[in-house]
Amino acid sequence: MTPRLAQATQEVAAARHACQRLAQQREKVGQSLRAIGHLSHCVALERGVRRHGTRMASDRHQQIDTVCASAPQEGLSQACLERREQAARVVPKMRATTEFVSPYVRPQVNQLDLRQPEAYAMHAHLIPSYSLERVAATRHGRDGQPLRALAERLQTPLFEPDGVLSAVPSSAQERLKHKAATLAEVFQRSSSNVEGRNGYLSLRNHALRGLANPRKRACLTAVHNFLIQRPDGTTAAERFFGQKPRSMFATILASVEIPPAPLSPPRRAVG
Repeated sequence: MTPRLAQATQEVAAARHACQRLAQQREKVGQSLRAIGHLSHCVALERGVRRHGTRMASDRHQQIDTVCASAPQEGLSQACLERREQAARVVPKMRATTEFVSPYVRPQVNQLDLRQPEAYAMHAHLIPSYSLERVAATRHGRDGQPLRALAERLQTPLFEPDGVLSAVPSSAQERLKHKAATLAEVFQRSSSNVEGRNGYLSLRNHALRGLANPRKRACLTAVHNFLIQRPDGTTAAERFFGQKPRSMFATILASVEIPPAPLSPPRRAVG
């Protein structure tokens, strides 16, 4: 074998090895990204049980560390490195969103005046089942079927003759189901909808040179939450807090100082 042919053979083998290594590294990063998506839910999708906020934050840190560790080895572009750094900054802040849910949901369930076993069933089974159904609705085709089946296995025993919620009257059962579905949406409203709204605002205001002014963003946020109504006549603030807020315009008028009338009528210019 000539030296040139031997060198070419070595280069081909090295290229194949690099391709295999990159493929394995890409699959590893893809698994970490999918794991971060699964860990962003308050309910474990594979078991249908609630997840603890501290454990969720620890697991997310572990996955993002895996992604960050692979970046310097692959010679990524500066734009990719900046996006990686941005994701690393956002992940710790997700813990605050998760910790918001439990303190909000617990008083809502306490207002139902349930017995201890019934309240536990709401927290541990009924609300997680509706969370699974919500996630299943975002999956394509049959991908959501396992989540729907798991949600049904959680719900059905609760209302059977010997179930925890079987003693609750039928009308009250429907009220519990509606309340559980509403509380299952709390986490979604506190995270993904905000991100979607930010993208919507960026798109609508692109021709107006973006949203660089913080006062402009604050005004658009107030309009979105307290003024814009759905076809049923409710605003985002009303759906979130469960009660109709004060009129936005009445609040603005009460806080704005209207300038006084001039002391004398304006004079006409002579000429």
